[in-house]
Amino acid sequence: MKKLKNVSLVIFDMDGLMLDTERISIESLGKAGKEYGYNITPNIVMKMIGMNSKGCEKVFKENFGEQFPLDDIRKLKSKFLSAIIDKTGVPVKTGLYELLEFLKGKNVLTAVATSTAKKSAEKLLKSANILDKFHLIICGDEVAAGKPDPEIFLKTAYKLNCRPEECIVFEDSENGIKAASRAKMIPIMIPDMKEPSEEIAKLTYKKFKTLIDAKKYLEEFL
Repeated sequence: MKKLKNVSLVIFDMDGLMLDTERISIESLGKAGKEYGYNITPNIVMKMIGMNSKGCEKVFKENFGEQFPLDDIRKLKSKFLSAIIDKTGVPVKTGLYELLEFLKGKNVLTAVATSTAKKSAEKLLKSANILDKFHLIICGDEVAAGKPDPEIFLKTAYKLNCRPEECIVFEDSENGIKAASRAKMIPIMIPDMKEPSEEIAKLTYKKFKTLIDAKKYLEEFL
């Protein structure tokens, strides 16, 4: 197992890791599906967590066929999701602000690597008042292959001139942990809606309940 030393970059996933948006996304997608006569269950959506739009499209078509009105349902889902966020604000995970301030104080680079498309991601990050807290933001529509492919993490490290082995990746999804491991980075998991399988647990450097717990651990090394 790698030791935490010479950490130059901390990469954050967004949905489910920094922002508690997975639950309202599932709710919004299920509601949109019903409008078109499709039963998009939470189990189906869980398969897509961490995937980019291409990966999600494949799952939808495997479950509902080639005629599935993906674009229409996505637009309606976005409408429902925006209505929830406009009413209640974007829910932020416990400890996020404290962890970002800690890393800033240690002069460690920070980045976002999310499977969400750039327009949507920037809107959510702005709503949470953290859009300007990162040195770089890479989104799902800026890479060819989605997680579990390591491309998004390797691209992030390359753009910030950081060596992969000196990068910590905070993730909540199994696809994200696989991608970080394949990138030869240091995967730290904060599970959201699903605990890691035995396979994923073996790939994970550390697992914590909250970002506050992760911050306390990092204080020992940074």
